[in-house]
Amino acid sequence: MFDVRDKVVLVTGAASGIGAATAALLHRRGARVALLDIDETAMKDEHALAIGADVRDRTAMARAVDSVAAHFGRLDVVVANAGIAPDPATVRTIEPAAFDRVIDINLTGVFNTVQPALDQIIRNHGHVLVVSSAAAFAPGAGLAAYMASKAAVEQLGRALRIELAAVGASAGVAYFGFVRTPLLRPIDEDPLGRTVDALLPWPFSQRITAERAAEVIANSIARRAATGFAPPAWQVYGMLRGLVNVVVDGRAAASATVHGLIRAIEARVDDHA
Repeated sequence: MFDVRDKVVLVTGAASGIGAATAALLHRRGARVALLDIDETAMKDEHALAIGADVRDRTAMARAVDSVAAHFGRLDVVVANAGIAPDPATVRTIEPAAFDRVIDINLTGVFNTVQPALDQIIRNHGHVLVVSSAAAFAPGAGLAAYMASKAAVEQLGRALRIELAAVGASAGVAYFGFVRTPLLRPIDEDPLGRTVDALLPWPFSQRITAERAAEVIANSIARRAATGFAPPAWQVYGMLRGLVNVVVDGRAAASATVHGLIRAIEARVDDHA
């Protein structure tokens, strides 16, 4: 078990959603918390150190990690949570700059957060938690950039767990389905997004709160767990993905409903071109 009382935790994407809820919960459990977000003005927690930085900026992130360690005298836990989702687009129609932005924030941003902190994590026998998604292993037509970024984050987290185990520290990966955060709003407000949502059967379409996601993260840290899932059904899917995805991908590729959805996504992108 890993007790976060009096430990120093850095949380990225901490201005809202999962990041803000995680920081608040860890503070209630006794941690000393550093908040990091590109929107510094949105972080209003008098009990925490707030740092404004863009996870895409490698130099700024190295300075931010150094600032946390200097302020508190140590750094024990990193929660790499910052991420974005693009508007639906196919691989053919997505703007290359939009693809790059997703990868830069969701994947390279995780690397930029974690890598400069690892000396502190190892020295203090701490823990790294990276926030991936059920998108890492679920079918993702129309959202390839997001799915690819989260699959890569999963692999980064798995590699970290093995590497850190050799030096007395630990790492884990969190996987969530739909979380009620600003990231989900474009799906709920977009007719095509609602169509995609309707294709998912319960319980995979189930929404969870940011507070529930934060609880999974905090409990995963406490257990130094390799993985944390919410809703729990995604854990079963993740374990069986090698077999399930053969069936799911085949059905999606043959589905007239999915074909119509893809054509609608491409038509909308073409109309905006």
